[in-house]
Amino acid sequence: MKNEDSVATVLTAQHVRTYYRFFGARHSILQLGNLVDFEVEGEDGRFLPRLRSLSHIGFPWLFDKNRLLIWHNFIQRFETHLKDADEIDSFYYDLLLRAAQKWDRQNPKRIVCESYIELLDYEGRLYPEENCYICEQPIGEEIALMQAFKPAHPTCLYSAAFSTRKILDFFRTKQTIHMEDHEVDSLFEVVMKGL
Repeated sequence: MKNEDSVATVLTAQHVRTYYRFFGARHSILQLGNLVDFEVEGEDGRFLPRLRSLSHIGFPWLFDKNRLLIWHNFIQRFETHLKDADEIDSFYYDLLLRAAQKWDRQNPKRIVCESYIELLDYEGRLYPEENCYICEQPIGEEIALMQAFKPAHPTCLYSAAFSTRKILDFFRTKQTIHMEDHEVDSLFEVVMKGL
Protein backbone atom coordinates (compact mmCIF):
# COMPACT_ATOMS: atom_id res chain seq x y z
CA MET A 1 0.00 0.00 0.00
CA LYS A 2 3.01 2.27 -0.18
CA ASN A 3 2.19 5.56 -1.95
CA GLU A 4 -1.44 4.60 -2.44
CA ASP A 5 -4.56 6.14 -0.98
CA SER A 6 -6.65 3.81 1.11
CA VAL A 7 -10.34 3.42 1.83
CA ALA A 8 -11.02 1.69 5.14
CA THR A 9 -14.21 0.21 6.55
CA VAL A 10 -14.30 0.56 10.34
CA LEU A 11 -16.59 -1.20 12.79
CA THR A 12 -17.26 0.77 15.97
CA ALA A 13 -19.65 -0.02 18.79
CA GLN A 14 -22.45 1.88 17.01
CA HIS A 15 -21.54 2.15 13.32
CA VAL A 16 -19.99 0.61 10.25
CA ARG A 17 -18.29 3.51 8.49
CA THR A 18 -16.08 4.05 5.47
CA TYR A 19 -13.15 6.46 5.71
CA TYR A 20 -10.45 7.79 3.45
CA ARG A 21 -6.75 7.55 4.36
CA PHE A 22 -4.28 9.82 2.54
CA PHE A 23 -1.38 8.03 0.81
CA GLY A 24 1.31 9.96 2.70
CA ALA A 25 0.43 8.20 5.95
CA ARG A 26 1.48 4.75 7.10
CA HIS A 27 -1.06 2.06 6.26
CA SER A 28 0.39 -0.96 8.04
CA ILE A 29 -2.06 -0.70 10.91
CA LEU A 30 -5.00 -0.55 8.50
CA GLN A 31 -5.01 -4.31 8.07
CA LEU A 32 -8.09 -6.51 8.17
CA GLY A 33 -9.25 -7.12 11.72
CA ASN A 34 -6.88 -4.75 13.54
CA LEU A 35 -8.14 -2.88 16.58
CA VAL A 36 -7.28 0.79 16.13
CA ASP A 37 -7.81 4.08 17.87
CA PHE A 38 -8.32 7.01 15.50
CA GLU A 39 -9.66 10.49 14.90
CA VAL A 40 -11.94 11.53 12.06
CA GLU A 41 -11.56 14.72 10.08
CA GLY A 42 -13.96 16.23 7.56
CA GLU A 43 -17.36 14.81 8.40
CA ASP A 44 -19.04 17.70 6.56
CA GLY A 45 -20.39 15.45 3.81
CA ARG A 46 -18.38 16.80 0.83
CA PHE A 47 -16.16 13.74 0.55
CA LEU A 48 -15.32 10.67 2.57
CA PRO A 49 -14.22 11.64 6.08
CA ARG A 50 -10.49 11.08 6.67
CA LEU A 51 -8.81 8.89 9.26
CA ARG A 52 -6.12 10.64 11.28
CA SER A 53 -3.92 9.89 14.28
CA LEU A 54 -4.23 6.12 13.99
CA SER A 55 -2.73 3.94 16.66
CA HIS A 56 -2.80 0.16 16.72
CA ILE A 57 -3.98 -1.71 19.82
CA GLY A 58 -2.29 -5.07 19.52
CA PHE A 59 -2.98 -8.54 20.87
CA PRO A 60 -0.34 -11.14 21.81
CA TRP A 61 -1.55 -13.60 19.16
CA LEU A 62 -0.90 -11.27 16.20
CA PHE A 63 2.48 -12.91 15.51
CA ASP A 64 1.04 -16.43 15.40
CA LYS A 65 0.36 -16.97 11.68
CA ASN A 66 -2.21 -19.74 12.19
CA ARG A 67 -4.25 -17.75 14.69
CA LEU A 68 -4.00 -14.62 12.56
CA LEU A 69 -5.20 -16.47 9.45
CA ILE A 70 -8.24 -17.83 11.29
CA TRP A 71 -8.93 -14.31 12.65
CA HIS A 72 -8.78 -12.80 9.15
CA ASN A 73 -11.14 -15.47 7.80
CA PHE A 74 -13.59 -14.79 10.64
CA ILE A 75 -13.43 -11.01 10.14
CA GLN A 76 -14.02 -11.39 6.40
CA ARG A 77 -17.31 -13.15 7.16
CA PHE A 78 -18.30 -10.24 9.43
CA GLU A 79 -17.36 -7.70 6.78
CA THR A 80 -19.68 -9.42 4.28
CA HIS A 81 -22.43 -9.86 6.89
CA LEU A 82 -22.44 -6.17 7.89
CA LYS A 83 -21.62 -4.62 4.50
CA ASP A 84 -24.95 -2.84 4.08
CA ALA A 85 -25.23 -1.75 7.71
CA ASP A 86 -24.62 1.79 8.88
CA GLU A 87 -25.87 1.90 12.45
CA ILE A 88 -25.53 -1.27 14.48
CA ASP A 89 -25.99 -2.47 18.01
CA SER A 90 -22.84 -2.76 20.13
CA PHE A 91 -23.38 -6.54 20.19
CA TYR A 92 -21.22 -7.05 17.07
CA TYR A 93 -18.31 -4.94 18.29
CA ASP A 94 -18.46 -6.50 21.76
CA LEU A 95 -18.61 -10.03 20.33
CA LEU A 96 -15.48 -9.47 18.24
CA LEU A 97 -13.63 -7.75 21.09
CA ARG A 98 -14.39 -10.62 23.50
CA ALA A 99 -13.24 -13.12 20.88
CA ALA A 100 -9.99 -11.22 20.26
CA GLN A 101 -9.25 -10.98 23.98
CA LYS A 102 -9.31 -14.75 24.46
CA TRP A 103 -7.92 -15.70 21.02
CA ASP A 104 -4.48 -16.62 22.41
CA ARG A 105 -5.79 -18.66 25.34
CA GLN A 106 -8.28 -20.93 23.55
CA ASN A 107 -8.61 -22.82 20.31
CA PRO A 108 -9.64 -20.04 17.88
CA LYS A 109 -11.93 -22.37 15.93
CA ARG A 110 -13.90 -23.01 19.12
CA ILE A 111 -14.13 -19.26 19.71
CA VAL A 112 -15.41 -18.75 16.16
CA CYS A 113 -18.10 -21.44 16.54
CA GLU A 114 -19.21 -20.16 19.95
CA SER A 115 -19.27 -16.56 18.71
CA TYR A 116 -21.24 -17.59 15.65
CA ILE A 117 -23.94 -19.36 17.62
CA GLU A 118 -24.22 -16.28 19.86
CA LEU A 119 -24.68 -14.19 16.70
CA LEU A 120 -27.37 -16.53 15.35
CA ASP A 121 -29.20 -16.44 18.67
CA TYR A 122 -28.93 -12.63 18.90
CA GLU A 123 -30.29 -12.19 15.36
CA GLY A 124 -33.11 -14.70 15.97
CA ARG A 125 -31.72 -17.07 13.34
CA LEU A 126 -30.88 -20.03 15.61
CA TYR A 127 -32.83 -23.04 14.41
CA PRO A 128 -32.63 -25.61 17.25
CA GLU A 129 -35.17 -27.94 15.68
CA GLU A 130 -35.02 -31.71 15.67
CA ASN A 131 -36.55 -31.83 12.19
CA CYS A 132 -34.58 -31.70 8.95
CA TYR A 133 -34.60 -28.26 7.35
CA ILE A 134 -34.72 -29.89 3.90
CA CYS A 135 -37.26 -32.75 4.16
CA GLU A 136 -38.90 -31.67 7.47
CA GLN A 137 -38.75 -35.21 8.86
CA PRO A 138 -37.44 -35.93 12.40
CA ILE A 139 -33.67 -36.24 12.71
CA GLY A 140 -32.30 -39.37 14.38
CA GLU A 141 -29.04 -39.87 16.24
CA GLU A 142 -26.95 -38.16 13.56
CA ILE A 143 -27.36 -34.63 12.26
CA ALA A 144 -25.71 -32.49 9.58
CA LEU A 145 -25.58 -28.69 9.60
CA MET A 146 -26.18 -26.30 6.73
CA GLN A 147 -25.09 -22.66 6.61
CA ALA A 148 -26.43 -20.78 9.66
CA PHE A 149 -26.31 -24.11 11.54
CA LYS A 150 -29.66 -25.24 10.12
CA PRO A 151 -30.10 -28.95 10.93
CA ALA A 152 -30.55 -31.60 8.27
CA HIS A 153 -30.21 -35.32 7.76
CA PRO A 154 -26.65 -36.20 6.69
CA THR A 155 -28.22 -38.00 3.69
CA CYS A 156 -30.27 -34.92 2.69
CA LEU A 157 -27.24 -32.65 2.85
CA TYR A 158 -24.48 -35.07 1.79
CA SER A 159 -22.37 -33.66 4.59
CA ALA A 160 -20.45 -34.62 7.71
CA ALA A 161 -22.55 -36.16 10.46
CA PHE A 162 -22.52 -35.02 14.08
CA SER A 163 -24.08 -36.52 17.16
CA THR A 164 -27.53 -34.96 17.41
CA ARG A 165 -27.25 -34.91 21.21
CA LYS A 166 -23.96 -32.96 21.04
CA ILE A 167 -25.32 -30.44 18.54
CA LEU A 168 -28.49 -29.81 20.54
CA ASP A 169 -26.26 -29.40 23.63
CA PHE A 170 -24.17 -26.89 21.68
CA PHE A 171 -27.31 -24.98 20.65
CA ARG A 172 -28.47 -24.87 24.27
CA THR A 173 -25.16 -24.02 26.02
CA LYS A 174 -23.40 -22.16 23.16
CA GLN A 175 -20.21 -23.92 24.28
CA THR A 176 -18.03 -26.44 22.41
CA ILE A 177 -16.40 -27.90 25.51
CA HIS A 178 -18.21 -31.24 25.10
CA MET A 179 -17.09 -31.60 21.46
CA GLU A 180 -13.96 -33.20 20.02
CA ASP A 181 -11.50 -31.11 17.98
CA HIS A 182 -12.45 -32.85 14.71
CA GLU A 183 -16.12 -31.98 15.36
CA VAL A 184 -15.17 -28.35 16.01
CA ASP A 185 -13.17 -28.35 12.76
CA SER A 186 -16.32 -29.46 10.91
CA LEU A 187 -18.43 -26.80 12.66
CA PHE A 188 -15.82 -24.19 11.74
CA GLU A 189 -16.12 -25.19 8.08
CA VAL A 190 -19.86 -24.54 8.26
CA VAL A 191 -19.22 -21.06 9.70
CA MET A 192 -16.74 -20.31 6.90
CA LYS A 193 -19.55 -20.76 4.36
CA GLY A 194 -20.88 -17.40 5.55
CA LEU A 195 -22.69 -15.74 8.44
